[in-house]
Amino acid sequence: MKKLLIFLFLFVNSAFLYAADFTEGTHYKKLQQQPTDSGDKIEVLEFFWYGCSHCFSFEPFIKSWKKTKPANVEFVRVPAIFRPDWEVQARAYYALSNMGVIEDLHGKIFEAINKGKKQLNKIELMADFVEKNGVNRKEFIKEYNSFSVDGMVRKAKKKQKAYKIQGVPSVAVNGKYLTGGSMAGSYDNLIKVMNHLIEKESKK
Repeated sequence: MKKLLIFLFLFVNSAFLYAADFTEGTHYKKLQQQPTDSGDKIEVLEFFWYGCSHCFSFEPFIKSWKKTKPANVEFVRVPAIFRPDWEVQARAYYALSNMGVIEDLHGKIFEAINKGKKQLNKIELMADFVEKNGVNRKEFIKEYNSFSVDGMVRKAKKKQKAYKIQGVPSVAVNGKYLTGGSMAGSYDNLIKVMNHLIEKESKK
């Protein structure tokens, strides 16, 4: 019994220290509250760019986290648009989302750009790529140029500006907190910081 009590004390104490390791202003920063679209769920936004090697490295961590993320969390990707040519991939992301095939192609686009050294920074190049991966070219181009995608891109730009995103990958939790790889120190820590902030919001 004594050994059990010691173990429980150490476990609880280490959990406390673990949480205390993540501090505001160092591992994450608090924002002016931003509106969310997740209703009663905690919204987690990942700002990313397909051409970003850091985002590519972070993707396996996000993919694994999504399998075990809390049920009260709504995860949303937001393609960052820091330059005009980045909009091609942002529009492609939303077009493929509307077509219901983004989960099949998200990783493939990352791989093609970061490992295959493909540019995919023009509509023709992106259309060629998705066609080779089983997507109807004509339907993709139609969706790419649609009013719906126009609105999604405008909303992504608005969010990027509102959250004052300086680089990617960046993660926002419930419109209140912002963190990233450089703040967290590693991608593994970034996931832990995300979970820490989700836990904070879950206790509200």
